[in-house]
Amino acid sequence: MPTSMQDAAIAPPAGFEQDVVSGLRRYALRHHDLTLTSVFQPVFSLAHMRAVGYEGLLRAHDAFDCPVPPLDVFGDAARRGELLHVDRLALTLHLENFKMLGAEREWLFLNVHAGALTDSYHAAAFAASLSRLDLPPRRIVLEMQEARIHDLDRIADEVRIFREQGFLIALDDFGAGDSNLERIWQLDPDIVKIDRMMLSHAAHRTQAAAILPGFVSLLHEAGKLVLIEGVETEHEAQLAFACDADFVQGFHFGRPGPGPADSGYAAARIGELAEHHRSESEARERRNAARLAPYIRALMRAGERLAAGEPLEEVCWNFLALDHAARCFLLDAQGRQAGRNIVLRADRPGNEARFMPVADAQGANWVRRPYFRAAMEAPERVQVTKPYLSINEALPCVTLSLAIRVGEQLRVLCGDIDWIEA
Repeated sequence: MPTSMQDAAIAPPAGFEQDVVSGLRRYALRHHDLTLTSVFQPVFSLAHMRAVGYEGLLRAHDAFDCPVPPLDVFGDAARRGELLHVDRLALTLHLENFKMLGAEREWLFLNVHAGALTDSYHAAAFAASLSRLDLPPRRIVLEMQEARIHDLDRIADEVRIFREQGFLIALDDFGAGDSNLERIWQLDPDIVKIDRMMLSHAAHRTQAAAILPGFVSLLHEAGKLVLIEGVETEHEAQLAFACDADFVQGFHFGRPGPGPADSGYAAARIGELAEHHRSESEARERRNAARLAPYIRALMRAGERLAAGEPLEEVCWNFLALDHAARCFLLDAQGRQAGRNIVLRADRPGNEARFMPVADAQGANWVRRPYFRAAMEAPERVQVTKPYLSINEALPCVTLSLAIRVGEQLRVLCGDIDWIEA
């Protein structure tokens, strides 16, 4: 029996019983021959170095106290026609146990089945639990499972209603199955959870690792926060940190449990990642500087000779004689290429033959390219781009550029370097 009016106000629904696990109280309930309860997987902010949320996860045990996978619980519920009922039990369990967790500002991430919260009874029970536990919608992140979204227009309408009520929306498992960006545009989630499979590919394939930062950047530009889930190893954690993800979730930082996250353990691990990233970045910058130094000197010398009146075809040979030099070319002050690409290595024409339609760059306009803009903003200084994909051969390259005066005209001398990461 509740001992006070306050206890009565937050008393759980009938059938909920308190359980003690590792000295922590939590609620459990019986459903058929199963005992259901909650654990919480912490979500960490890499910038704040602490847990900023918890995902409620269902745990079930049979009459012999053997664990039953949650997918089996929901699968059996679907066969019995009880999916909404079990979903409601799970959400209520998570809310009750989250309140007992003592989290004062963190989010609670809740997986919801598509269409579940638009059921009038389900929605009323959910709202009543939030009100009774004094949990405002802004503390709740509703996770729409990407793989289960079929009627996108209807789900988008539901999501809009939730957002108007103050809930945050997350798109779960993005990057698995038939994921596509249209779901992001239509559902407009606050947070996109990148599926573990994408991280696993990045951990084992160099090409996938190169793509992951760009994918995170694309989501950021679309106004979405990015959570990478399933981070289990130190290497995966380093990838998540390096690609500028906002949040991480996984065994490397904290396992699901009935209690709050070990903040000291997580902060130490994130601190190690930050230090590793700093030292790796500095070492990479030193390697790149040493690697680029001969190319920069050669382009500077070529620029001096070009300014003195020597022809482009002759001034570029020292640059092009370097191991990974690809081509030189000259732009006018409007970014238009004057003349053809100058190449030295005999294999270049063969490589470029597959891209014959773009091989002749005479008259091409490169005004959009960073190497042109940077050179024009700082004449007489060699500029260096980040690695990017060259249109000439669809290969990674770095371009050096130098704005100089040739006679009365400003010109931009450019040199491409094949860029295979060392």
